[in-house]
Amino acid sequence: MIGAPNEVRAPWPWSATWTLFVLTLVSVFNYLDRSLLGLALPAIKAELGSSDTVLGLVSGLAFILFYSLLGVPIAWLADRANRRNIIAAGLTFWSLMTACTGFIGNIWQLAVVRLLMGAGEACGMAPSNSIIADRFPPDRRPLALAIFGTAAPLSYILFFPVAGWIAQTHGWRAMFVAMGLPGCLLALVMLLTLREPARTSPPPQRLPIARSLLTDLAALFANRCFAWIFAGVTLMGANIWAAGAWTPTFFVRIHGLNISEVANIIGPTRGIIGLVGILLGGVLIDRLPKRRVFWRVGIPAIACLLAGPAEALFLLGSSHAAWVGGFALASFFTLIHQAPIFAAVVNVVGERRRALGIAVILLGASLIGNAIGPSAVGLLNDLLADRLGDGAIRYSMLLLAVTPVLAALCFWRAASLYAAMMGAGEDAAGAGVAA
Repeated sequence: MIGAPNEVRAPWPWSATWTLFVLTLVSVFNYLDRSLLGLALPAIKAELGSSDTVLGLVSGLAFILFYSLLGVPIAWLADRANRRNIIAAGLTFWSLMTACTGFIGNIWQLAVVRLLMGAGEACGMAPSNSIIADRFPPDRRPLALAIFGTAAPLSYILFFPVAGWIAQTHGWRAMFVAMGLPGCLLALVMLLTLREPARTSPPPQRLPIARSLLTDLAALFANRCFAWIFAGVTLMGANIWAAGAWTPTFFVRIHGLNISEVANIIGPTRGIIGLVGILLGGVLIDRLPKRRVFWRVGIPAIACLLAGPAEALFLLGSSHAAWVGGFALASFFTLIHQAPIFAAVVNVVGERRRALGIAVILLGASLIGNAIGPSAVGLLNDLLADRLGDGAIRYSMLLLAVTPVLAALCFWRAASLYAAMMGAGEDAAGAGVAA
């Protein structure tokens, strides 16, 4: 899928590459810090003695309440204020909360730290997407956001094995401290080397904060393309967050691995293969002819559709080759949708609603998806435990196979609406398509 000879894409803005690199590294720590709890859950359960249902609520709902709910007003502010400073402040705070996790003494303290960590991480994703959209032209945004989207697999590749080794050698508490502190140094680098991009569109009409926020939210959901994307991302959120919370425990209970072995499997497999999937998806969409607007969202829909059976093979496969192959395929397909979907959002909502649009999408994936995903798996584990014992998790995690298929249907519908909005070969983002 390459562009037609007469179609000229905008040149790659090399001056924006350092900004993209730093923001991607910030996002690496964002994904790493939130996922460490999933790696430590078996050890925390052994030490604190909580049920799977409680641990599911703490790993999902406690984090996501502040992450998603505060993300909307923070993004509204980011559309009007200095986004760089907002990201740096949030990075510093969530890094400190990660380190503090190593000092908790009971499940309630863990819940409080997760709440506060979520508040800090709410400052990261939406403002970063908004900055990248300002620094890259519309037809290069899918690739730029694909590179930014490699943060999740990079966190597995670069840091998950290290975190697992620290946890196995020095304990899970030391792991949180060691992984939390480097983010504070990165925040300083960000403040010293990045500048806030200039905006081209006029500032929004000055209204009372609550009224302005409600007006912008209503405009977003009046956009049917945005609404279908919201539904699809919410379903994929349930998949991704449930997998992050319970996959390490699945390996321990079903395959008898220790925490270091789990990290060494998840890191390279989900990291490297996920990285390849994200970049391949970004390159394919970057090379699409401008007239193939539908496939900028249609390709993510197909990737989600294929992720469903891959997850089922991973969970139900009895042979080593079957479950390893399923895990690899699921890792490849699961995150392909993120970069092109975020690019589609910033294209259809207009310049002054970009951060807010991303924050609302993340609210669906996080508050709804994260609250339902890890909590549902934990609840099903407890309900099935009497009959199936440790094997219950194999069936409760089948939620991971259903949600991507439903998300694919939502993205397919959004692709048709996106093509109609963008026109046959014209990317209307530069004109600031309003919701």
